[in-house]
Amino acid sequence: MNAIADQRFHVLGAECTRSVLEELGPGLIDTVEQIYRAHSRGRTVNPDSYFLRFPSSASNRIIALPAALTSTEAPVSGIKWISSFPANHERGLPRASAVLVLNDAATGFPFALLESAHISAYRTAASAVLGARALRGGKRRAGVIAVIGAGVIARSVMAMFAADDWKFDAVHVHDLHETAASGFSAELRELFGTPANSVSLATALEADIVVFATTAGTPYVPADFVFRADQTLLNISLRDLPPETILAANNVFDDVDHCLKAQTSPHLAEQRVGDRSFVTGTVVQLLDGECALDPSKASVYSPFGMGILDVCIGREIFYKALAEGRAIEIPSFFAAEPRR
Repeated sequence: MNAIADQRFHVLGAECTRSVLEELGPGLIDTVEQIYRAHSRGRTVNPDSYFLRFPSSASNRIIALPAALTSTEAPVSGIKWISSFPANHERGLPRASAVLVLNDAATGFPFALLESAHISAYRTAASAVLGARALRGGKRRAGVIAVIGAGVIARSVMAMFAADDWKFDAVHVHDLHETAASGFSAELRELFGTPANSVSLATALEADIVVFATTAGTPYVPADFVFRADQTLLNISLRDLPPETILAANNVFDDVDHCLKAQTSPHLAEQRVGDRSFVTGTVVQLLDGECALDPSKASVYSPFGMGILDVCIGREIFYKALAEGRAIEIPSFFAAEPRR
């Protein structure tokens, strides 16, 4: 028997990963919560993300996110390689593209390659809605929700809110491109069956829930803007808010150490004051009652987006697709060479 030949390798393209994700639907929110709980219990290895940047094009980057689930029941490791090229929309291409490689825990051999831009969007959306649930005490209703940004992540987050049966009296959209904002508003009007309109930034910032889903590299929200105590800010794109907003708010994270890096808004706040006294806790700590929100402050949820989410959700997608005959096997992917 040739041990190398026994190492099977499969590929899952975009159509396959997307269809499986659609089938998993809002159940991904609970999946993300369980992954966060495993992480909080020390059952994961999730190193810092690695950024490949280009001196001649500062807005472009490719990020490597390695991670491993070390649970004895179902260990797995892998790495996501995701690019962000904001000018792609001018070429008629998505801003982000990604692949995910999954590795066998016993041998280290890769066993699957998945198109992963859809996984990124869905797990980001699930994390956002989990954060909204936690920060709003489990309530799935708000007067007005505003989304700043009209791209793939914004659409994914709002679709996850709808799938999780949230109710809103009105939906606001703000984007630098008015045509994009108007088109997205029409989609949301149909999705939620409620008024949805393109609005100014100032109006968007007044909403009960504000979703930040942009490609901003530095804060643009005015430093002197004061958010109300009852507002929930989903800091998905991580760099929209000024340090002043972070320092005046409750701050909940998926992982504190990961998020306070790479010039995120919370990282800028830490640099401003020289400590982490503004940190309230993690989303798991909030769900478990190990930390509490100050009702006199607005609340910010900043999920850095850890690779362990991609690896664990990718594995779930892979095994579902494999069982249903949707994964494409690549025969003899590994060379049948003798051990050296």
